[in-house]
Amino acid sequence: MGILSKIFTWWDGATIGTLINSALTGEHVGTDTQGNRYFRAKKPGPLGNERRWVLYNGANDASRVPAEWHGWLHGAFDDVPQSHLPPPKIWEADYTPNATGTPQAYRPQGALERGGKRAAATGDYEAWAPDA
Repeated sequence: MGILSKIFTWWDGATIGTLINSALTGEHVGTDTQGNRYFRAKKPGPLGNERRWVLYNGANDASRVPAEWHGWLHGAFDDVPQSHLPPPKIWEADYTPNATGTPQAYRPQGALERGGKRAAATGDYEAWAPDA
């Protein structure tokens, strides 16, 4: 990605301003399994609150933030998530990205993207008629 796209786009990664702000005023506190980096401000805000943010590894998609880091970002706890994580369960699935709007998105029978052909109505359907 070129320097101009870093200056003018925000939807495909951090802008140059966010990168500079993270380097100057932020303290790196951790990285998740997807490579997203998490920061907190070195100084508290004007109301005494702590500012926290994430730099995504790739496209900016909030569904890529794991639950434990989501809790940390929103101030549910003060320590970084590694200290709050229970051991993973055997039935837990790995992260899969949100496929909405992509060619991998779910398309049911009858969807326009699948040809728009819907199965014929069965005998349990009766059309409404204004005369009845």
